Amino acid sequence: MRVTLLVDDDAPAPLRAEHGLSLWVEAGGRRILFDTGQGRALERNARLLGVPLGATDDVVLSHGHYDHAGGLAALPGIAPGARVVLRPGAAAERFSVPAAKPPRAIGMPRAARDALRRLPAGAVVEVRGPLRLADGIFVTGPIPRLSGFEDAGGPFFLDPEGRRKDKVEDDQAMWIDTPAGLIVCVGCCHAGVINTLTHVRKAGGGRKIRAVIGGFHLRGADSRRLGRTVDALRALAPALLVPCHCTGEEAVRAMRDARIADITPGAAGTRFVFPAETPGGETAPRAARPTRRRD
Repeated sequence: MRVTLLVDDDAPAPLRAEHGLSLWVEAGGRRILFDTGQGRALERNARLLGVPLGATDDVVLSHGHYDHAGGLAALPGIAPGARVVLRPGAAAERFSVPAAKPPRAIGMPRAARDALRRLPAGAVVEVRGPLRLADGIFVTGPIPRLSGFEDAGGPFFLDPEGRRKDKVEDDQAMWIDTPAGLIVCVGCCHAGVINTLTHVRKAGGGRKIRAVIGGFHLRGADSRRLGRTVDALRALAPALLVPCHCTGEEAVRAMRDARIADITPGAAGTRFVFPAETPGGETAPRAARPTRRRD
């Protein structure tokens, strides 16, 4: 099994950095695009990395924010045979409404919504519970929010006036069952990284977590939440954590200081190979120091 980071806030030249996330997953004979970034970096980075987007079997959308769903706009031209697997409500309009700042639209861009509407019948799969994509490959569907210390991670609303709170209920994750444990791909963990991993373990038959790759959405989290997250991760005992995108440097430091796992921050162009017989991942070296984008 292999996972390639196509889009991330970090990227070595000549790859393009972008505030967003996209993973290319090859497992069980399937080729899965997990999230699409904003859409400005996806095709360029895939071409430079030799990733055949045209061979995509499934596009799994972790949630409908612009930095994960924007690349859907090009999907009909890139991978016309791919299914799109998402939660109900992923295409809803949504906004960030911070105090003392103007509201900002952060939902799925119009071009991406239009592309979804143009897909043929049966090409869009709405996930309402744990769903098997192929042998050993699953998406979570809705994630119960039980931890008590995690939240959606921002001033998110379904209206620009900030009256209707958005809990990002379309948030979901994907996992791959391997002989050495579960490999979990996450977009932003708006349901909470601990809620997500707890749910995956339960849905995955109680098997251990082998690796977690993606955004943990801990940027800006207070010390209480960081501490409780680190404690819960220690109890879950994953072998490898690959924090990307929205995780935040302070959270990465906290996880490293706690020595709870092998911590390998991701960047576009990083590849992970998971041999069937070993619990760890092997990463390809980075070509250059990554650049940082937070647009």
